[in-house]
Amino acid sequence: MSLYCAFIDFGTPEFDEALRLRYDVLRKPLNLEFDTEDIAKEYDSFHIACYDQRSNELHGILILKPIDDHTLKMRQVAVSASAQSKGVGTFMVQASENFATAKKYKKIELHARKTAVDFYLKNGYSSEGDIFQEVGIDHQAMYKVL
Repeated sequence: MSLYCAFIDFGTPEFDEALRLRYDVLRKPLNLEFDTEDIAKEYDSFHIACYDQRSNELHGILILKPIDDHTLKMRQVAVSASAQSKGVGTFMVQASENFATAKKYKKIELHARKTAVDFYLKNGYSSEGDIFQEVGIDHQAMYKVL
């Protein structure tokens, strides 16, 4: 699979397509809807989408929200069902780290679903603290110093 990442702007058709992917992968299995107020708060975040180079099909999305001048929070990482276990997640995470480094950020933090902890550990992230509940499922706080 040949991939590329691109930034998508808030409120565009590409953003809406990514929102549908996030819903299908992250929300629908939990019987959760998006809160429009929460979505509106994403206007200042960086939305990194991952596409197939041949078909331009959207395979993944992640969001980087600035916490301060040195830290980004990675959120809403979603890979389409058809592209899971094919390197899309790793490709997006690496692209986000390259972007963060280029913009002089020093750290990325995230809340990983318990099922994704091993993925982040393999990508050089460290866990901190105890398992906690978020959206009704177990999560682990994780971070990577860049």
